[in-house]
Amino acid sequence: MSGYEGDAGRAFAEEYERLAPERIFAPVADLLPAPPASILDIGSGSGRDATWFAARGHAVFAVDPSPTMGEEARRRHADTDVNWLTDSLPSLEKVYRRNTSFDAIFASAVWMHIQPSDRPRAFRKMVGLLKPNGRLFISLRLGPADPSRRMFAVSADEIERLAQKHAMSVVRQERSADWLGRKDVSWVTLVLRLLDDGTGALPLLRHVILNDQKSSTYKLALLRTVARIADGAQGMARHVSDNEVRVPLGLVALNWLRLYHPLLRADLPQSPTNRGVEGLGFIGDDWPTVAQLAATDLRVGMQFADERAVAVHGSIRKAANNIARMPAHHTTYPGSSAPVFPVYKARAGGISRRLTIDEEYLRSFGEFSIPVHLWRALTRFDVWIEPALVSEWTRLMENYARTQERTLDVVEMVSAMHWHDLNRDVSLVRNRVRELMLSRQVYCVWTGRRLRDDRFDIDHCLPWVVWPCGDLWNLLPSRRSVNQGKRDHLPSAEMMERSCERIMDWWDVAWSGNPATAARFTTEAKASLPIDVDFPGLEEVFGGLQQRRFAIRADHLVTEWSL
Repeated sequence: MSGYEGDAGRAFAEEYERLAPERIFAPVADLLPAPPASILDIGSGSGRDATWFAARGHAVFAVDPSPTMGEEARRRHADTDVNWLTDSLPSLEKVYRRNTSFDAIFASAVWMHIQPSDRPRAFRKMVGLLKPNGRLFISLRLGPADPSRRMFAVSADEIERLAQKHAMSVVRQERSADWLGRKDVSWVTLVLRLLDDGTGALPLLRHVILNDQKSSTYKLALLRTVARIADGAQGMARHVSDNEVRVPLGLVALNWLRLYHPLLRADLPQSPTNRGVEGLGFIGDDWPTVAQLAATDLRVGMQFADERAVAVHGSIRKAANNIARMPAHHTTYPGSSAPVFPVYKARAGGISRRLTIDEEYLRSFGEFSIPVHLWRALTRFDVWIEPALVSEWTRLMENYARTQERTLDVVEMVSAMHWHDLNRDVSLVRNRVRELMLSRQVYCVWTGRRLRDDRFDIDHCLPWVVWPCGDLWNLLPSRRSVNQGKRDHLPSAEMMERSCERIMDWWDVAWSGNPATAARFTTEAKASLPIDVDFPGLEEVFGGLQQRRFAIRADHLVTEWSL
């Protein structure tokens, strides 16, 4: 970023560090979020404010476009629990890939550097990262431009107009003199609050769930399928523009089959005329073989051979075609024929007698488009969106059963509607620890102490109760007393950093030596963690784990744990 690199950038960092955040934020101190909150500091500079927020007990994400500023921030605040990232407005592309949201966003002394034509997009991107009732703090520099840095004119009126367009209210506007003593420079700070989610996503979801005309359960199944992907497979989302996210069409089809599998086994009607699998467009000759599988077999990372490989591939292909032709085509915006979820199909090839469910395979069927505002709403609010989908889906099945003069078993229906996660089974990892103990020493990832005999546990690094995940990267050997003390708490960022080498050593020793487990480890990590590279190493996987940890803390306020 021009004007902030090299010696000039280091001089600015030194100047910024002389100012006390307590004085700068004093006029709006009563509006600052109470800890623990998730905070995004845009244009974090020397890291002064981000560090102050972290010291107050907040989870902080600090972004700055200047590599020099990023280096200075990390050097000056090396021991601080802050997530540093090089990124910038108007796109905030890397922040968006982390799929988290924030209670408060600070853009201090940033707006004057954004050219006016980019500001509507920049403002929209910031709003899209806020939680409902979240607050945006923007400080504007008034006065002549500094010739050494690119600057444009700013005004409070412009911010107020943008706020009005995005359903935000201006809570406060405070003016102050320049803290560096420049007579011709002054500042105005605006605090804005987001109402609802500010994007129109929630009304659209309510329309599809409750109001949209339905002749079958297909539209609800499609929404629930997308919700499951937003919750558990964010790593496969491709942000193609400010307004669009694309996921593999094969992944949508795979989750679709996983949802319908127990419903069809229980003979629950999916339309007024449907009995069994009769009349369902995604059912073909391969279904009897797929029906013999468990619902949890239909997931990323699984491998199939011979007739099962052929049957699973055929069923995914038929489901993908049916989704594109029916619910994706007919789920439209209110009063419009424009589809909410455009589909970009590809001609998937055939397979041999072996099949691995990974991202490359799932994307070979094409891509499924999701509006960004809807995607972000699903990642934030799935905790209530999915129950609403399940409730409406259950109501439709009960209506269809009455039309057919049938009575449904409520207990069986509730069980079938449950999303079937893998059991909390850690036997594979436990057996791997025992196997390794025969030839080498195995250590607790949290303490570094040697594990002996059977007196150890397999810990879910990100706790199961918050985010049910049995992926190999999430299962770590631990001393039993340590795991019992950790319970369902989230390891702190500091605890993760202290354990980084031991965690990566475990991953390397346990899984890298076998091609099958190495492929599964990588496939699972890419599917569920925010990883930006095609062929991640262990460091990239650990970075993705840290980002997912941050998102869980920010969105669910899970109690943190450390030794």
